[in-house]
Amino acid sequence: MKPVGRCLTLALTCLALSACAKVPLATVPAAEREIIAGNLMRDIAVLSSDEFGGREPGTLGEDRTVTFLIDEMQAAGLTSGTNDPGSAWRAPVDLVSSAPSDHAIAYSLGDERIAVDPASGAAFTSANRLLVDNAQMIFVGFEADSIEPESIAGKVVVMLGESGASPGRRNRLFQAGPAAIITVVEDDAAIADLSVSFGREQMILASEEEKRLTAFVTHESMRQANGASHWDALVEEAGSGAFSPGPLEATVSIDAMSTRREFSSSNVVGLMRGSVPGSGAVLLLAHWDHLGECGSDGARDLICNGAVDNASGIAVMLELTRRLSAAGPHDRDIYILATSAEEAGLLGAKAFVSAPPIPLDTIVAAFNFDTAAVAPAGSAVGFVGEGRTPLDPIILDVMDKGARELGNRDFAEQFVRRQDGWALLEEGVPAVFLSTAFSSQIVLGPYLSDDYHQPSDEIANIELGGAIDDLLLHQELVRRFASTTEYPRE
Repeated sequence: MKPVGRCLTLALTCLALSACAKVPLATVPAAEREIIAGNLMRDIAVLSSDEFGGREPGTLGEDRTVTFLIDEMQAAGLTSGTNDPGSAWRAPVDLVSSAPSDHAIAYSLGDERIAVDPASGAAFTSANRLLVDNAQMIFVGFEADSIEPESIAGKVVVMLGESGASPGRRNRLFQAGPAAIITVVEDDAAIADLSVSFGREQMILASEEEKRLTAFVTHESMRQANGASHWDALVEEAGSGAFSPGPLEATVSIDAMSTRREFSSSNVVGLMRGSVPGSGAVLLLAHWDHLGECGSDGARDLICNGAVDNASGIAVMLELTRRLSAAGPHDRDIYILATSAEEAGLLGAKAFVSAPPIPLDTIVAAFNFDTAAVAPAGSAVGFVGEGRTPLDPIILDVMDKGARELGNRDFAEQFVRRQDGWALLEEGVPAVFLSTAFSSQIVLGPYLSDDYHQPSDEIANIELGGAIDDLLLHQELVRRFASTTEYPRE
């Protein structure tokens, strides 16, 4: 039996250690939090200023943003992370931007030509101009996977619209190389809605551009071209099990034009060199871009400054970089990536994974920073990407020791495909997005409804409490994952 005094001492020691094990990570001295807040506010103020014009790719705002990022990374002691001497700091992101300018659709039946009213039909392409003239139409109804490619190659496919299913079906049909695809929708109101969504300026990676001709017409338009009773019978048959695709009697001409430009944007890549060569790397990333001018015509304020989205995420990443650099060196390399064209569909992140400066399988952990300055201090943490990587045990352990609580899991999961980390996850890179802003609808909802992608997303609405908490959480996480002893690779 152990002496009573020794047992009491051990018990008290265990209690003390237990208490120390859960000291909140965010409880650095108040003076230190004030310094962090000042640095964050300074960077957000620069990035969200009118001088930067809303940080739209391919503009003077991009030039100023990229120069600012490189200067700050250099000041923090980083070197270029592109691993390309011919393109230091800047990794090219080749983009194509297009906006529809005009279109015309007409049917021919014998000697009769039936022009489609623009209210009842619309056509779109990313090319300067695509035209099909007097082309045969093949009606496929709701079919896609069962269609023989040779039966539609070079022809105009006519498919029936179906909410939620049409985009995927259309993409599969385009793989067979048709001259165009016409989707038949209910009425003029549906055409108006499609003209809004397809009529906006679209930005894509030049490497992924497929110059397709896509059109939409109403059922009434098809009735005029093919005869009302014949068309209605075809539609009814398409919903039955006895349907077979086949040609329509009428032919079609489609002419679509767009205003198009090709340009190169830049991801900015910095490197904090580790002390153990060949041990892998940790990646920090945040998108620098926003929408430029997006205010309504005639509005007093046209610039979408993007103070929260995503000047705040960039600011958190930069300040974290400074703190990690001051605490280094770390065992592993730490790459800092500021991506372009996230708003257009994660394009900068996709460009990074298609031409990475290091093999993707050497990245042991990646952390994204986006829309950071929303939640107050002490908020729970939204874990976007939970359960998708081997990082979870350490993340949850660090959160537990830091007395951090998880937010609403279902809410966080909604955003997994809507942030840059998704482009990495798709390629097998363990990437997560931890943010107090994404802990719940209660926290993020007001920002999404009032300021998201609006000119009102300005520095006056910044809340730095949760952002500082997130920064301190990531500082400990990166320290752990950058250590070859605390996170050895198998």
